[in-house]
Amino acid sequence: MTIQLALKLPDSTVAELDGLVRAGRFENRTHAVRAGVEAVLERERRRAIDEAFRAGFVEYPETADEVMEAVHAGVAAIEEEPWEKWW
Repeated sequence: MTIQLALKLPDSTVAELDGLVRAGRFENRTHAVRAGVEAVLERERRRAIDEAFRAGFVEYPETADEVMEAVHAGVAAIEEEPWEKWW
C-alpha cells in the first residue's frame, strides 16, 4: 500500500529536481523526492545505530587489557599478510 502526500517546495528546489530529471538521474520528480526521503530515513537509521554503539561503550567501556588485545590482534593480522615489497 502507498500513501500519497502533498508537499510544497520552493521554486528553486523544484527547478533543481527538474534538472536532475532532465539529466536522467531520476525518472521523474516523484522518484527524486522518494530517493531523498529514503536517504534521510537511512541516515537516521544509521545515526540511531551509531548512538546505540556509543551508549554501549559509555556504559561498558573497554578495559586496558581489551585495548591491548585488539592492538596485538591487529599487529598479528598485518604480520600475517604476504606483503609485496614496493621499494
